[in-house]
Amino acid sequence: MDSVENEARRNAACQVAKSSMSKKTVDRYKPAPDLLVGRTILVTGAGDGIGRAVALTLADHKATVIVLGRTAKKLERVYDQIEQAGNPRPAIVTLDLSQATVEDYEKLAKTLDDEFGQLDGLIHNAAELGTLTPLALYDLGTWSKVFTVNVHAALMLTRACLPALHKSKDASILFTSADVGRQGRAYWGAYGVTCFAVEGMMQILAAELEANTAIRVNSLDPGPVKTAMRTRAYPGEDTEHLPEPESIMASYLYLMGPDSKGVTGQALSAQSC
Repeated sequence: MDSVENEARRNAACQVAKSSMSKKTVDRYKPAPDLLVGRTILVTGAGDGIGRAVALTLADHKATVIVLGRTAKKLERVYDQIEQAGNPRPAIVTLDLSQATVEDYEKLAKTLDDEFGQLDGLIHNAAELGTLTPLALYDLGTWSKVFTVNVHAALMLTRACLPALHKSKDASILFTSADVGRQGRAYWGAYGVTCFAVEGMMQILAAELEANTAIRVNSLDPGPVKTAMRTRAYPGEDTEHLPEPESIMASYLYLMGPDSKGVTGQALSAQSC
């Protein structure tokens, strides 16, 4: 891809991010070691990549983490690592978001109420990439699956978690987005369109919850990070220069902790431009 075109797109994404919030606040945040003590936070897509790093980091800062994903063995490894570090005991929810039913979400809502009482954070990290294909040629089955995971599941899970989130005195919902959901780009297909949908859902939900609740809602673009999903999107890319997921955790800690109280409805970025 042409480097000049890439730079122009990067600059455009930076302008969007800078208009919403100071970069210094997000990616240079210095959290207290016990920042999240007493907080319970659910993370989707927690078995690997960014989700795994988020779960481990939240636990290291003393949150009780509920790890949700479709592969039990991956979640169990995260669970074991959290326990071995002496952090609060986590919980596992095995759920395939591409096939989850209304009953599955209702069951999850009951589990949250019965076992935890309240929820202080919800991080929507799970996502389906689909294919990089012109819209005119996009496979409709793939389109539907990407929308199911990235948009419909995010809505259903949020609705299931809202009763528990309402019980918190300081709750945070975080949607994962991307630069292709803030500035349209050719060939990004269903993934790009769903990122735009996620941004809209975040803004609407934030507006609905801002006045009479203690729940704040934001979106976060992690930026280029060394993950399996990034490799699928850019198979020929040299990954040596890409940051590891652990290097962008300050943003997640800030947005899940008390220092971001009052920040809502914002489209933020985890990496400085």
